[in-house]
Amino acid sequence: MSHATRISSRRVGSPSITLFAMCLTAGMTFLEITATIGTLTAIGNDLHVLPSTLVWVASSYTLPVAALILSASTLGSLYGRKRLLVCGVVVLALGSLTVATAQDVSLLLTGQGIAGLGAALILPNSIALITVTFTDPHRRTEAIGLWAAASGIGLAAGPVIAGVLLEHYSWHSVFLTNVVLGAVALAVTLPWVVESRQPGQRLDPAGLVLGTLAVSCGVFGIIEGGSRGYGDPRVVVSFAVAAVAAAAFVGVELRARDPMVDVRLFRSRSFSVVMVVSAVGLFGFTGVTLLVVLFFQRVLGLTQFATGLRLLPEMLAFILASAVTAKLVRKIGFTIPMVAGLSLSAAASIVMLSADATTYHLSLELSLALFGAGLGFVVAASTAAALTSVAPVHAAMASGLVNTFRQVGAVMGTAVLGTILTSGATSRLPAALTTSGVTGPLQDDIVLAFSKGTLNPRSLPAPARTALQNALTSGVHAGLIVNAGLFAIAAIMAAALVRHQHLGGRPVSAQAPPVRTP
Repeated sequence: MSHATRISSRRVGSPSITLFAMCLTAGMTFLEITATIGTLTAIGNDLHVLPSTLVWVASSYTLPVAALILSASTLGSLYGRKRLLVCGVVVLALGSLTVATAQDVSLLLTGQGIAGLGAALILPNSIALITVTFTDPHRRTEAIGLWAAASGIGLAAGPVIAGVLLEHYSWHSVFLTNVVLGAVALAVTLPWVVESRQPGQRLDPAGLVLGTLAVSCGVFGIIEGGSRGYGDPRVVVSFAVAAVAAAAFVGVELRARDPMVDVRLFRSRSFSVVMVVSAVGLFGFTGVTLLVVLFFQRVLGLTQFATGLRLLPEMLAFILASAVTAKLVRKIGFTIPMVAGLSLSAAASIVMLSADATTYHLSLELSLALFGAGLGFVVAASTAAALTSVAPVHAAMASGLVNTFRQVGAVMGTAVLGTILTSGATSRLPAALTTSGVTGPLQDDIVLAFSKGTLNPRSLPAPARTALQNALTSGVHAGLIVNAGLFAIAAIMAAALVRHQHLGGRPVSAQAPPVRTP
């Protein structure tokens, strides 16, 4: 039975407008991530959220994205990618509107979860629509690179938009951004984007359920482990269920006539490493952004607006590097930009260790720009590597996989590096207070208030405030060291295992076995 992608013939769409619409919708999904990070301090202060709960403000969005992307990819192939994307835009906008009207934590988390469901519908289907629209391999590679750059624009715009709006309005206003962008996306997509689907493919219900269960339980364990500890019974059970579901998923997919994921793709070491690199890239982007935002606001005492401005060098460098990489991969392949980007980001993380409460801002901004440029190379190159490693008809599957790994990486970035920051600062605070001459009941009260998230630094005497800044800086440094090590390992893996020549209009050396058809 043929599995060729079918494009509706009822309307002739414009490739340029389709690319714009898909880039806009993808940018919306990533904007939600960094805009949320930019508002965490304001949300925590307004709703009196504990640190252990605050991590869920960001993670309640990324968890459904990670868990449901693969399912959304399959459903788009079956029932129409444009249809699923339009539904995703509507759901994401409704979720953002729910957050914008939330007056308590429960409604806030519910809205983030709804928005995450919408983003899961958007991501795999937006890139799949690009791959079926641009049939020429060179143009497809450039379009994929621009899509990756648009994702970077979304990531870059989040903190800036948050900073500008928080300067004049409450944190609720930040989440109205995607409501407006959603209306624009629908106005462009509905009349101009052509529907496409993959006729003949069958639904894989067992794979859909097991894949969703494996990813959701694994991500839940990562998030909860950050606050409860990874030996907590609830966390252990989550990981155990994830492992069993993953093993069952592999078994089911190997026997399925129409698998949701052809797990034989992972027989290619190159393809497998590209997935790891995709996860590492978003781990660093979200995790380091969280560290830097908290450093600017809680150590340097900057406002949200000033924080957004300080992040501009990182974000602009990311966008520029993503756009350049879209051209580079055609000439030199994706391995060199990928390894160079990972190495540059690892080095930049080490340079950031010089930052403290007295650091001149320019030195940190320069290292952030290097970090952003490295991430731009990584994200754009890994996207091209994943989607050019399979036939265009299977682009939706590859898109679902790369986006799943990215969202798991994003969750791990905020959960792991956020936990390292919090635990490092908590363990360092008593000694820092003692060094500053703050002892006795006052020290105990400060440490307790910090652990509960109720500490107001402005109410502290100068020596205690300095001790808090030093403790937080130690936590930030610990997170940066972990990030640098992870990026260095990923760079070594990519250099050793990913093989690719220039894109000459045919599948690259990372090509895995084709998906079996009945």
